[in-house]
Amino acid sequence: MSTPMAAWLTLTKCEARMVVRDTAGLVVPIALPMLVLVMNASAAAGQEVPGGRSALDMHVLPLVFAIVLASIGVINMPSFLAYYRRAGILRRLAVTPVSPLLVLVAQLLVSLAQALIGIGLAFAVAVLGFGARPPAAAGAAVLAMTLSILALYAVGMVVASLAPTPNSAVAIGLIAFFVLGAVGGMFGGVDALPDVVAEVGSWLPFGATVDALSHAWAGAPVPADTIAALVAVTAAGVTVATVWFRWN
Repeated sequence: MSTPMAAWLTLTKCEARMVVRDTAGLVVPIALPMLVLVMNASAAAGQEVPGGRSALDMHVLPLVFAIVLASIGVINMPSFLAYYRRAGILRRLAVTPVSPLLVLVAQLLVSLAQALIGIGLAFAVAVLGFGARPPAAAGAAVLAMTLSILALYAVGMVVASLAPTPNSAVAIGLIAFFVLGAVGGMFGGVDALPDVVAEVGSWLPFGATVDALSHAWAGAPVPADTIAALVAVTAAGVTVATVWFRWN
């Protein structure tokens, strides 16, 4: 095995251990969405919406999945990267044959694995406990999930780029998480929001994620404007992170 690949595998194992040891960061992104699911699933499972699907399929599951992705991508992942920068780990790696970019890739993959575990557990509980059904359009669901991950993690990279300390990364991430969630329907649905706020929220990554997954579960194509919103957020986030991210 080549040295870079062996180093990357070692870094990935270390990242996984650190995530597992971070009890709050490990439990909250899974427990919070699960709590939202359990609190709403019973009523939503018996509420049929147009198209023969339940409100659990169309509204609760997309919301829960968005919470999982946003909490890990926008809060957890940036805090780890900010800690590595503050501790000088990235700076020290920059003068070794092991690129600090490998730490970034390892953290992204480990946090993505955590997100997929959280989504898988929530979906399993919804199916086995409340009779939820899989998406009617599997291809649209894969597209929606992929674009949502890219967009929310791009926001997380912006947080990691701008936050000078681990604590500030958590603070900025929390603010971004709650703002995006508030205008994206996390606290009661977009119907309760003013029209202008709801419109803005639909273009931001949390609301666009919920909308994209809702269409996939209904068996409908993901709307072009939702795809455009997620792609635009991803492009903007990557651009800002590329310009502003510092290894030290």
